[in-house]
Amino acid sequence: MSNAPLTNAQEREKELERLRRELAEAEAELAEVLQELEDKPEFGLGVGSPRLVEWEMNLARRDQLRERIALLKEAIARLEQGQYGICESCGNPIEPERLELFPETTLCAACARAQSKRRR
Repeated sequence: MSNAPLTNAQEREKELERLRRELAEAEAELAEVLQELEDKPEFGLGVGSPRLVEWEMNLARRDQLRERIALLKEAIARLEQGQYGICESCGNPIEPERLELFPETTLCAACARAQSKRRR
């Protein structure tokens, strides 16, 4: 992948396949987590299961997976609209390495750093 947004139909199709594969993996993992959450351990005053911590971690993982799935779906929509790989802040191409690690990102590294500094 070059530094330019995905311009070649073959590159776009390859990236679309990768995003769809990551989406399917996240959806499968979410299904597993939801299955594990169905067995809620008992807890209350003076009563508790050691599995409660695991159950609560699965709640957090469920929320993370739901967010990732939503972001991946947005990334797929941006790719189909020709906007994938373009920073929504500055309009420059997002680094291919960054897209490889964070396919749902909408910011280039420089804009992400600037946004992170503003939040501190």
